[in-house]
Amino acid sequence: MIKIIAKNRKAYHDYHIEDTYEAGISLVGTEVKSLRDGKANLKESYVIIKNNEAFLFGCHISPYSHGNLQNHDPVRTRKLLLHRKEIDKLLGNINQKGLALVPLKLYFKAGKAKLEIGLAKGKKQYEKRDSIKEREANREIERHMKTSKK
Repeated sequence: MIKIIAKNRKAYHDYHIEDTYEAGISLVGTEVKSLRDGKANLKESYVIIKNNEAFLFGCHISPYSHGNLQNHDPVRTRKLLLHRKEIDKLLGNINQKGLALVPLKLYFKAGKAKLEIGLAKGKKQYEKRDSIKEREANREIERHMKTSKK
């Protein structure tokens, strides 16, 4: 069973998502407890591959409310757990095609915290406006279909 903690909705607005990957996250105890409370934010976060290891930057996980003095830093860098082949493939795509790694979803799967990463290409301003127009047109069509059924 999957329990979604946080979504990065802005990523779908700013990027074309070409491929997705699932990665584990290396967390400390108070971070896990805070995630179970649903206190996470993926806005302004990004993934970088350094020394053949993937890291999550800028993800805000609020301090645990019942934590003590050893509570975690809310925006610390967290290591992502991926297979070597996946990291090599991602590194090749980033270097060749000029793509970026964007976190999309943070969730629990079988008791483990997972992060869905998207291999993304940035949208131009006019593409963002086109996607907004298309979404609004689809909403209008759905609205008319709903009223015509009654």
